[in-house]
Amino acid sequence: MSRLFEELDYQVTPLGTLVLRCRRDLAEGGDLYEIKLNDEFLMSSKFTASEEALADLTLADLVQPGLDIVVGGLGLGCTAAQALENPNVASMLVVDAMLPIIEWHEEGLLPLGNVLTADGRCRFVLGDFFEMALSSGAGFDPSRPGRRFHAILLDIDHSPNHVLHASNARLYTPEGLARLRDHLLPGGVFGLWSNDREDAGFTAQLATVFDTARAEAVTFHNPLQNRDAVQTIYVARKAVA
Repeated sequence: MSRLFEELDYQVTPLGTLVLRCRRDLAEGGDLYEIKLNDEFLMSSKFTASEEALADLTLADLVQPGLDIVVGGLGLGCTAAQALENPNVASMLVVDAMLPIIEWHEEGLLPLGNVLTADGRCRFVLGDFFEMALSSGAGFDPSRPGRRFHAILLDIDHSPNHVLHASNARLYTPEGLARLRDHLLPGGVFGLWSNDREDAGFTAQLATVFDTARAEAVTFHNPLQNRDAVQTIYVARKAVA
């Protein structure tokens, strides 16, 4: 059994103070891993259903083998690890702007780090996902400028209306989404995680940029509040031709 509470790492980043901690789940047993940025919780291993659903729902319609995908936001690794469960995935770039989070996985401080680093299909890329998507013609793969992908999965901001940094909001405009779409191959899919319920206006905006767009609710029980929580996965597909 681990200690009741342990701070595993503390780093000062350009976005603020980043903390990784582990504590015992006294209600259900086991260890909980949590990442905080300043005074805000970014993620917890107690609630991972929607992060895993991001991978499953985004890749569900891509049935061909040899998929090349990008995951924006590493976090605890839940979305990336779930994507690797899909046998059609041939390669995966995981883009994160925070070096400490990448190092936590590489050093085995997080449980899924060993899963991700041991899989030859997975490669970590240190970089600003939003700058790569919007401002850089080189795109997401430093070794292959201009490379396009079958799927892009994004879990960084809390929602399109609640961003971690003001500059991220550029992505959630028609112009920004069109730039993101250009990094997809024909028929490629964009999946976005949101902590909020569906924003019908954003779904409609996706539909003006992509060939199809939908929002899927992910419901799970939150024992801390003793009620069901609802988060959203947006899925938008680029036209085949």
